[in-house]
Amino acid sequence: MILEGRTLAAQIRETLPQRAEAVRQKLGRAIKLCAIGSTDDYGAYLYLKKETEAAQKTGIQTEIFEVNNQTPAADFLALVEKLSADGSVDAILIPRPLPEHLAATNFADKLAPQKDIDGMSNVNMGNLFLCKTWSEVLALPGFASSTAMAVVRLLLFHGVKLEGMEVAVIGRSITVGRPLAHLLTCQNATVKICHTHTDLPRALKDADLVCSAAGKPGLLRAEWLKPGAYVADISTNWNEKTNRLCGDALPEELQKRGVSYSPVPGGVGPVTLAVLLENIILSGERKI
Repeated sequence: MILEGRTLAAQIRETLPQRAEAVRQKLGRAIKLCAIGSTDDYGAYLYLKKETEAAQKTGIQTEIFEVNNQTPAADFLALVEKLSADGSVDAILIPRPLPEHLAATNFADKLAPQKDIDGMSNVNMGNLFLCKTWSEVLALPGFASSTAMAVVRLLLFHGVKLEGMEVAVIGRSITVGRPLAHLLTCQNATVKICHTHTDLPRALKDADLVCSAAGKPGLLRAEWLKPGAYVADISTNWNEKTNRLCGDALPEELQKRGVSYSPVPGGVGPVTLAVLLENIILSGERKI
């Protein structure tokens, strides 16, 4: 089975323009998203532009503030504080990677949780990790990682029963790996987090589900997986040999092994964008 994401993404996005318009009528203005993006990473910045374009088509006003490796940390922090305090700004997005000296700041502590649509702030992260059940996740006053939420929603959409599953998450980033592991735990799965020091063949051999966010083409080998397992391939990599986007796994290998998987592109990615847009709408709806 191929765990495609375009159908679910379309379902999520179907009513968003109407919801955005309803907020506009009640607030007297459009919902506003402000994004802070690094121009040092061309691919990430290009994707941010696509995200803001998608938001504009949904009826959301957007503005991008550019930073780079020459931006003073004090200016970056001041911008985060300014946007967090600005009543006309409903949602803030700060995609990674950031320049190292900016990533090392305490910007997550200054990010208003009610505007933090990707769950990066210390408050939103803390609230997420206090959750024990899925109902508590759905009742969060703020937001969780859009990518992590997209993975779980995609799996549930395709009827994957997560309760009781043995799950391995490859990647321990604070933006995807760790939030995803906790969300899966809230679905009553048993989760192990794998990283660069993990013996992957041994760690994955009994996994019912593998979620890979390593960002390394070809890292996940089908021979390490048991037949009938599921793979959520979260990474979006550029394959220099084929000049095409790819994930961490090789689809041909997974198919031969009888593994169900999310494709790259067309799997987790479209759902992540849809969840992000939905979060922006929620940030405005919570003001009315």
